[in-house]
Amino acid sequence: MTSATLLTPASTSSRPGGDRPGPATRAAERAYIRLLVVLDTSVLAVAILIGYVARFGDEQPSGSEIPYVVVAPALLLVWLVSLKAMRCYDDQVLGYGADEYRRVNAASLRLAGGIAIAGYIADVGVSRGFLAISFAVGTVGLEVARFAARKRLHRARDRGAGWSRKVLVVGDTAHVLELVHTLRREPYAGYQVVGACIPDALLAPVPQRLGDVPVVGSFRGIPEAATAIGADTVAVTASGELTATRLRRLGWQLEGTGVELVVAPALTDVAGPRIHTRPVAGLPLIHVEAPEFRGARKLVKGLVDRSISLIALLLLAPLVAVIALAIKLDSRGPVLFRQTRVGQGGKEFGVFKFRTMVVNADALLAELAARNETDGLMFKMRDDPRVTRVGRLLRKWSLDELPQLANVLLGQMSLVGPRPPLPSEVARYDGDVARRLLVKPGMTGLWQVSGRSDLSWEDGIRLDLYYVENWSLAADLTILWKTFGAVVNSRGAY
Repeated sequence: MTSATLLTPASTSSRPGGDRPGPATRAAERAYIRLLVVLDTSVLAVAILIGYVARFGDEQPSGSEIPYVVVAPALLLVWLVSLKAMRCYDDQVLGYGADEYRRVNAASLRLAGGIAIAGYIADVGVSRGFLAISFAVGTVGLEVARFAARKRLHRARDRGAGWSRKVLVVGDTAHVLELVHTLRREPYAGYQVVGACIPDALLAPVPQRLGDVPVVGSFRGIPEAATAIGADTVAVTASGELTATRLRRLGWQLEGTGVELVVAPALTDVAGPRIHTRPVAGLPLIHVEAPEFRGARKLVKGLVDRSISLIALLLLAPLVAVIALAIKLDSRGPVLFRQTRVGQGGKEFGVFKFRTMVVNADALLAELAARNETDGLMFKMRDDPRVTRVGRLLRKWSLDELPQLANVLLGQMSLVGPRPPLPSEVARYDGDVARRLLVKPGMTGLWQVSGRSDLSWEDGIRLDLYYVENWSLAADLTILWKTFGAVVNSRGAY
């Protein structure tokens, strides 16, 4: 039977499709997988060559019972088999989420451990330096190549091309609209909603649309509706009429059709590591772990934050001096701007920034309030007349925020976290938004790598709350990596 899986909140994008779930979709999927195989093979071949050259150079290897002309191709082949065995080419993990990277790392590390144990037991004289260098370079290279391939796929999906899934959403009207909105928040994830099926009682005698999604049938003819619109995925969301028995029968009906069945729970914005599915009496119960706001991982995060901030301050000292001189020569006033912000637990602190505005900027704010370009509690204006010439350059490249490394070193902020709010903003927080104050604010965060000032207030808060609930050290490293791209592209910086 087609297995029912959990659909993580993702998003939609356009993709070519056929009259039935298959031809164009399968071809695009196979083409992407072939691209990954070619990339992986090329990366591993280069990594093994680098390992050989770095270990032996121009010398002739000695002491090995097996010639390296045999060892190198064998290692390449076994490595590819290991990737395949760890399902690194499974379409359910490709193109979105961290599971693909975890599997690639696991395949490489397990193979390295297996070869080390086998070499020790069999006493084969293959150079450990050669293997260590090859595996180190190869593992990093695989991650980089997969990242590049994924970005290429995301750009194609944003243009309405590339390999994506065509989704038929099944549920009552309110839940269908909510799932469609959730899927369309991130158009690069590869879910294109092509139709909806709603309960019989809600059907009208004339063609219906839910927003821009056509209603193509009721719960009585879901497989037929999926076939008619060329859907390759049926996403089931909440509805009182979709009982466990009907859902099980739907899985039977989709068996052998090539259409995947996924179940979208009402629970959203919860990261995968916090979700565990456990079958109880034939019922898959979803267990959700509570967010972690203290403990050993928090201590490690604080130690990493302070260590990196100290190293960064020392390395960036010459750049800081140049910026300070430029600010002083450009306009009168202090180099640094200290503003009261609210940190963890509602405790106020002074955040440091390079001054990018004229000295009486706060006094001029009232005159510009009517020109606010955001829909929330913050004031943002694309062409703010209070910003100085040097200030515009600093804001464009986010260099005005470098002094916040001192706040991180003092333990008032983190490298990654929610945006530090003003006291006036916090005074108007409701109960949900106030959860942002459960963790330290950050120099960067999901809000910055997702568009910064270009985001709506609602989306910015959603991303901050998602981070608060689902933070991890691995996610922090990913956000820091993405921050460089956001800064270079100047997305939402003004």
